[in-house]
Amino acid sequence: MVKTKVQPKKRQVATFIILMLLWEVGSESLLYSIMEETESGTFVANLTKDLGLREGELADRSAQVVFKGSRQHLQLDSQTHDLLVNEKLDREELCGSTEPCVLPFQVLLENPLQFFQATLRVRDINDHAPEFAARKMLLKISEITMPGKIFPLKMAQDLDVGSNGLQNYTISSNPHFHVLTSNRSDGRKFPELVLDKALDREEQSQFRLTLTALDGGSPQRSGTSEIQILVLDINDNIPEFAQELYEAHIFENHPTGSLVITVSATDLDAGSFGEVSYTLFQDDEINEAFEINSINGEIRLRKTLDFEEFQSYHVDIEATDGGGLTGKCSLIVQVLDVNDNAPELTMSSLNSPVAENLPGIIVAVFSVSDADSGRNQEVICSIDDNLPFLLRPSVENFYALVTDGALDRETQSEYNITIMVTDLGTPRLKTEHSITVLVSDVNDNAPAFSQTSYTLSVRENNSPALHIGSVSATDRDSGSNAQLTYSLLPPQDPHLPLASLVSINADNGQLFALRALDFEALQAFEFRVGATDRGSPALSSQALVRVVVLDDNDNSPFVLYPLQNASAPCTELVPRAAEPGYLVTKVVAVDGDSGQNAWLSFQLLKATEPGLFGVWAHNGEVRTARLLSERDAARHRLVVLVKDNGEPPLSASVTLHVLLVDGFSQPYLPLPEVAPERAQADSLTVYLVIALASVSSLFLFSVLVFVAVRLCRRSRAAPLGVCSVPEGHFPGHLVDVSDTGTLSQSYQYEVCLAGDSGSGEFKFLKPIIPNFPL
Repeated sequence: MVKTKVQPKKRQVATFIILMLLWEVGSESLLYSIMEETESGTFVANLTKDLGLREGELADRSAQVVFKGSRQHLQLDSQTHDLLVNEKLDREELCGSTEPCVLPFQVLLENPLQFFQATLRVRDINDHAPEFAARKMLLKISEITMPGKIFPLKMAQDLDVGSNGLQNYTISSNPHFHVLTSNRSDGRKFPELVLDKALDREEQSQFRLTLTALDGGSPQRSGTSEIQILVLDINDNIPEFAQELYEAHIFENHPTGSLVITVSATDLDAGSFGEVSYTLFQDDEINEAFEINSINGEIRLRKTLDFEEFQSYHVDIEATDGGGLTGKCSLIVQVLDVNDNAPELTMSSLNSPVAENLPGIIVAVFSVSDADSGRNQEVICSIDDNLPFLLRPSVENFYALVTDGALDRETQSEYNITIMVTDLGTPRLKTEHSITVLVSDVNDNAPAFSQTSYTLSVRENNSPALHIGSVSATDRDSGSNAQLTYSLLPPQDPHLPLASLVSINADNGQLFALRALDFEALQAFEFRVGATDRGSPALSSQALVRVVVLDDNDNSPFVLYPLQNASAPCTELVPRAAEPGYLVTKVVAVDGDSGQNAWLSFQLLKATEPGLFGVWAHNGEVRTARLLSERDAARHRLVVLVKDNGEPPLSASVTLHVLLVDGFSQPYLPLPEVAPERAQADSLTVYLVIALASVSSLFLFSVLVFVAVRLCRRSRAAPLGVCSVPEGHFPGHLVDVSDTGTLSQSYQYEVCLAGDSGSGEFKFLKPIIPNFPL
């Protein structure tokens, strides 16, 4: 591919400046020789021994055999690394008539980079016989020709060289002629016919002789051509050329029809015997580039000459007169080179992909050449200066493309490299060769989570195996180095049963709750997850996961006061003289949920006499709604509903008994029916009476003692059931500061009495009741 474009600054390396200091090159050239047509796989040499390397070093250093061009004539055995013939070699195809046939190559070693120069000589075998271009030749000789006259003949061609090439000519036995073998200026051998005895046309008008060309091979090969000689009547003079040897110079690529030279011959005879015509004597593929005008002797180009194909031509020209006599001269045409060939780049090896993180890796080995000669043949190589690669030269126009430092696949995974080769001719010609180098991945990047910490939420009472969220990590590497495995790491809290709470999908990082979670038991927990790639060595990273359990409204309100006991319900005493808003009691309840699910509201669901009592919605206080009158019933039953604020809302109810009394000091107070078991609560009654006495003033102390003595005496005579709030449920240090249902200190002195259905009576003294603001 040849293209022209503006390039940035380049690294330019002249091939004639061999920078031997850049690397180590073998100082001695190895020479190997094989016969042509040797079978593929034939042993050539033990490279390990010849290069002085240790056993196995060729394999360890990735040895390569590199020839100029695309064909690899030798190969390395994959097991022994001996040098073997890779293909049958045809010397004539490889080198033509050039002898010796030498093919240079290099042995390339890596780590460190090292070149060994070597040469393979392909020796000729006698596999071609001499051949004549013409099977018949016609020769006309005048009968008055004197003995000793020499007549040139057309020569044969043998593709073999040396002793296997054409050596001499012979002619069939006859009394008039013999043949001489002569050497031409280009080294080729041609035959000449010598007249030994005068001819007599009347005695024999023609001869038929066999010309044989012989090579020197073993076994000897030959080729023949028939010579027909016609004896002519008297023609005294033969044509003679002005010069026996003509020379001409012409630039290659001249157009067809260009004049090369004009030759001239004369004949002293008169008439038709003095008329001369011109022909090319040797009509073969070499001389087919020229044509001659038979009348005026002008030699012109029949096709364009190519200096790279032939640098010179030896052309024989024959002049023939009207009587059949001939004369001969030779023409040497020297072809002059012009810069008409762009440089060529031949890629010997390409190593792609290359591993990242390793400097000095050999990416490619290639050779450059230019078919022109002289300065037209000198070339320089360059690549873009902004690429992390270097061109390192060797001998014989070989180059290695190596990495300039470590590559990073995550920064750039592919490089398009254009190698530019420019000759130094006029005008300069340039060739560009582009290669793509891929960078293979090395596991040099640990996985990275998209977040350093994750917060996931899940509602309590979830179904088992519920997907609660995902974690995600990425790895900048590729392939198996980027494939991740997720796992749960051991928790820092040894008491956290992580294995029974959550699990993780190892492939995609999805997290699942293994069992139903309970907010009341566990509000939140933390753990770490890990992501590990599948590279070698494996790399990993961690992230923190916090799971927050969201409360669900799964707990109904629980009433702490008053206690519900169907066998002995409590009764609250209210004086009939109480003002509106008089505090009767306070309903205390709690909810095991949190947030709005634990916000409680109170509502009077049912009452014996609607409108007499009311319940504050936020704190559960039961108060009188209006003035009491004598017409109001003495006993009242209230049902209070306690409801949370969840969705759906849950509720509980509590039943209150209220007894209206005229005063705490009336002597006979009818008591509600109570269960016989409540009569055993004597000790609690004493505690409550003592609690009331502690609030009263000191001047009533003696009266309270008197009341206590009377109560003790009466309890022995007629057991009564006395109900009170157990101290255990309402500790004295509780103070209502939030209005959420907890009794204040003052309310702990409320008393309620219960008795059986008998006629027992109990008379309360009217206490001083503190008046709390609403």
